[in-house]
Amino acid sequence: MKRSIYDSDHEAFRDSVREFLDRQVKPHLEEHVAEKSMPRELWLEAGKQGFLGLEIPEQYGGSEAGDYRFNAVLTEELAKVNMALPSCVGIHADIVAPYLVHLTTEEQKERWLPRFCTGELLTAIGMTEPSGGSDLAALKTTAVQDGDDWVLNGSKTFITNGYSADLVLVAARTSPEKKARGITLFAVEAGMQGFSRGRKLDKVGQDESDTAELFFEDVRVPSANVVGEVDNGFIHMMQWLPQERLGSAVTNLAHAAQILEETIEYARERKAFGQSIGAFQHNKFLLAELVTRVEVTQAFVDQAVIAHTQGELTPIDAAKAKWWTAQVQNEVLDHCVQLYGGYGFMNEYRVARAWRDARVTKIWAGSNEIMKELIGRDLGF
Repeated sequence: MKRSIYDSDHEAFRDSVREFLDRQVKPHLEEHVAEKSMPRELWLEAGKQGFLGLEIPEQYGGSEAGDYRFNAVLTEELAKVNMALPSCVGIHADIVAPYLVHLTTEEQKERWLPRFCTGELLTAIGMTEPSGGSDLAALKTTAVQDGDDWVLNGSKTFITNGYSADLVLVAARTSPEKKARGITLFAVEAGMQGFSRGRKLDKVGQDESDTAELFFEDVRVPSANVVGEVDNGFIHMMQWLPQERLGSAVTNLAHAAQILEETIEYARERKAFGQSIGAFQHNKFLLAELVTRVEVTQAFVDQAVIAHTQGELTPIDAAKAKWWTAQVQNEVLDHCVQLYGGYGFMNEYRVARAWRDARVTKIWAGSNEIMKELIGRDLGF
């Protein structure tokens, strides 16, 4: 199905992303798996190509495209390679970026954004806690003001880029009595005394990304590192979570669509009982259903991308896009594994890794159950 939301500028940008991935990323994927991270050289090269500064004003080294469709194109192409790339790059360039652009002071922008764009300053965001999961209002990490500093104590877990990040945007409770309205965002920088990281977590999938636990033991964070308004952190997070969830939706669907395309080609070539396995009626009908499901979902996601580009995407529609694409992605990939037969269970086949990598999408960026809860509340229940 022809898509109409991208023009020639977007497609030229897509070509440059593909060329970068073919040259700099695909030849080294197994090295990324072994290291459980992407090397800094890759980040620096992505910075040189302008991929990290799509939302950053030009005066700080970015391109400030002002058009979320460029973010979506980048995300789609990364997701076609694997799920770890849009996860790592997305956290930095698509999720942390708006906070640092819209909530920071001029001094903070000058201090962080130029290196953010070049890949010299790698970022992460610390929301999730061991006991909290999707319940951001129940944070236990605390920050207490002491003179011109804030003393931070607590921990975060499942933090993408957490092991290698130079700056982590950390949500902490500053006014416990205010509950959700007593949370503040802090920029915690590598090297601050009392800030430590656990090992790279051993995940079921997405081996190429570094995911870690973070620990804060009497970390003194200067007031100059407060991001946004004190006690308004929860409001700030709610403001930018729709973009995170839309980015997840774009990733989920592009990933599933790519593997489905490869599976259809496999079904043409693989022979059984004297014919291609795709020619069997069951498989033919199944592939017809999967293609239709992906294309119908793509139409909804494309409209969400347009709405966000125009500043009109609602949190509820973002929640719909997030949970539905995660569901479709996992269903499609499970069928793809089945079509590959025994080979689909072998890690050397892309379909097996893709299947493993996708399972977390129904959990992160707010679990699918939380998304349905938000949608249900909007219906008046």
